[in-house]
Amino acid sequence: MSTSVAEHVQAWCEQHQQEVLGWFRQLHAHPELSHMEFQTTEFIASTLRSYGLNPTLFPTTGLMVDIGPEGERVAIRADIDALPIHEHEHEHASQVPGVMHACGHDVHITVALATACALASADLNVGVRVIFQPAEEVMDGGAPEVISFGALEGVTNIFAVHAEPKLKVGQVGVRTGAITSAGDVIRIDVHGPGGHSSRPHLTVDVVYALSKLVTDLPGLLSRRVDPRTATVMVFGQISAGHASNAIPESGFVTGTIRTADISVWRRIQPLLEELVAQVLAPTGAEFTITYTRGVPPVLNDDVATAVLADAARALGPHVVIQAQQSSGGEDFSWYLEHVPGSMARLGCWDGQGTPGDLHQADMRADVRCLSVGVNLFGQVVSRYNESDAVFVQA
Repeated sequence: MSTSVAEHVQAWCEQHQQEVLGWFRQLHAHPELSHMEFQTTEFIASTLRSYGLNPTLFPTTGLMVDIGPEGERVAIRADIDALPIHEHEHEHASQVPGVMHACGHDVHITVALATACALASADLNVGVRVIFQPAEEVMDGGAPEVISFGALEGVTNIFAVHAEPKLKVGQVGVRTGAITSAGDVIRIDVHGPGGHSSRPHLTVDVVYALSKLVTDLPGLLSRRVDPRTATVMVFGQISAGHASNAIPESGFVTGTIRTADISVWRRIQPLLEELVAQVLAPTGAEFTITYTRGVPPVLNDDVATAVLADAARALGPHVVIQAQQSSGGEDFSWYLEHVPGSMARLGCWDGQGTPGDLHQADMRADVRCLSVGVNLFGQVVSRYNESDAVFVQA
């Protein structure tokens, strides 16, 4: 009786459990910031070569590797950068001061790397590409650059997991449609001649103008955009002036705009510029807007998500849950602008105490989630290996 790809990956994972755990410890202890993942890239490449694979390095950092026959490929993507956060002390904490894998990218790398190494000795009828992408954590994210390097050439479908410390180990969260939000940044600089606070009628009150933006702009936006799109604007910074009795000449506010609706994301910049002008018109203030586009929402394809959910169900009962839609951003969305695919939430909470959160100094992933992620990808590849009927056409 022939062994399926999923069975092969499971057996490999059990045999190499300690080796894989060592990879995770190494990656977690030596995190690197976006666009600086040189040692991480070399570690991944050398590990792949030790299993007889021939990775292709990207011009800067990051790499990809093809496994199996030529032709249509199913892809797996992992992001490899870390965050500028100092980790709380524990036995296996980051050894790089002020840098840690607070978003679980060490989990993503390890799962994808183990999957690639396991598939190296599998009997594959379908091609597989594993992409290790740099610079997910910054606004000028690495996904568009990786796509420009040809990472999606020949790829028909693409999958990813994201570590989720609010789900228990063994749970896999799936969701059709938007699972993350678009995230843009806006800065509004306000200008006036300045003046004495006893004579605001003789000048432009910059502080008052900034306050109008902070209080009025989110409310106006909520009346111009369908609330079902989960569109929200929040200001995180306001700055102006140095003295209580002087009206400053300038000040600024910065904030984020998030939405789960890609059509809203594509048209929201001119709408916000229109609303800013309307809010500030009565104040007489001059202004400039700096609008920085982030990423579109991750829109999971319905058929690809069904494949992912079916793969997760094969891991055992009560594995699959409905993932909540997140207001966070993820540049996996750029891949889905080109090919259908799906991202799942990979539970990594040990079930003890209060669940942590991403981008926090106490972010801890239970290492048992590694085998869950590897076996999930093994099940996904197995479904493509058995029949090309599940390939989702763009």
